[in-house]
Amino acid sequence: MKTLATLVIAGAVALVSFGAVAAPNCTNAPRDKWMPEQQLKDNLLKDGYVIDRFLVSGNCYEIYGKDKNGSKVEIYFDPTDGRIVKQRGGKGA
Repeated sequence: MKTLATLVIAGAVALVSFGAVAAPNCTNAPRDKWMPEQQLKDNLLKDGYVIDRFLVSGNCYEIYGKDKNGSKVEIYFDPTDGRIVKQRGGKGA
C-alpha cells in the first residue's frame, strides 16, 4: 500500500512540475499571421541578444541565450509582433 501511495504522490509531483514549465499562451492568431522566424531572430541579434536555441513552443517563439548584458535568458515571444510574454533570467530576474 505504501508503494501505491508513493507512486500516486510521485505522479502528482511530476504533473505539477510539468505544468510549471509549460509554455505560456502567447497568441491565438493563426500561423499565417506570425512573423517569420528569421525576422524575430534578426531583430533580437540587432538588439544584442545571443541566441543559443530558437524554437516554436506551443503558440510562442522561444529562445535560450544571453541578453545584451551577457546574462542567461529564456524568453517566450508573441510570434505576431515579437513582444516578450514571459522571461526568465536577465533583466528583471
